[in-house]
Amino acid sequence: MKSCENFVSEQSNYFVHLPSAAAEKTFFYPICTGDFIYEAGYSLKREAYDSFLLMYIRSGHLTLEYEGRTEVVNAGSFVLLDCYRPHVYYSDTGWESLWFHFDGPAARAHYELITSQLGQLFTLARPWPVLDKMTSLYRTFLHGEPVREALLSKLITDILTSLLLSAPSVPAAANHTGIAEDIVSYIQEHYAEDLTIQKLASRAGLSQYHFIRIFRRETGFTPHEYIRNFRINTAKYLLKTSRLSVKDICFETGFSSVSVFCSAFRKKNGLTPTEYRISGS
Repeated sequence: MKSCENFVSEQSNYFVHLPSAAAEKTFFYPICTGDFIYEAGYSLKREAYDSFLLMYIRSGHLTLEYEGRTEVVNAGSFVLLDCYRPHVYYSDTGWESLWFHFDGPAARAHYELITSQLGQLFTLARPWPVLDKMTSLYRTFLHGEPVREALLSKLITDILTSLLLSAPSVPAAANHTGIAEDIVSYIQEHYAEDLTIQKLASRAGLSQYHFIRIFRRETGFTPHEYIRNFRINTAKYLLKTSRLSVKDICFETGFSSVSVFCSAFRKKNGLTPTEYRISGS
């Protein structure tokens, strides 16, 4: 559809999408997408527009007012906004951009994770993976292709995943990104061994205090909680798929004694290992 907004070129197009009830509960979904040429003097002020916005600035620049800050956004930059909050943007020179509004059950969690790493305004060393998917999303509507909501969700998922993988590198002394991933992989390979916080922190090259804090920030668990939960999940699989005794499973999964194993298992699942094995759970 051609834009009818003031100070938006007639060459600009936008498309609105109404997701199905199933998509709203299950998927990421676009609300609208556009390829706009904003003319000098354009201004938008909204208290809220229930969605999240990703915009890529192809040329020109705009001024953004958001969360008490005023910043100039130049060509080559991305803007990722929580439009549930008040936001203002305008330009005295104009700009050209590709954009889409989106939402979904996991949209806020993705937004918060991405902006915690990149901020609301950022550039990417390799923007093309993101731009390619944004363009595919836009062209789905531009060319009148069948709207497959699962495919639209996949495109948005790919865009957000590319952003998460594009966090800029920083000097090694300050960069703790990926530490949890390395330790999680190590735990999953060595979960049956005696895994102490001292050993894991040493592997990460951090003090125990900083290791626990960073691991919890990146995973949502303390190292102890993660090890215990991984061992219990492994025990659940073995209880349902093997003929190993409860005692054998206890030591196979790294617990120090049957009593410790049974206590932790019951606290987590509300059943003893034997009750869980014979249950329909």
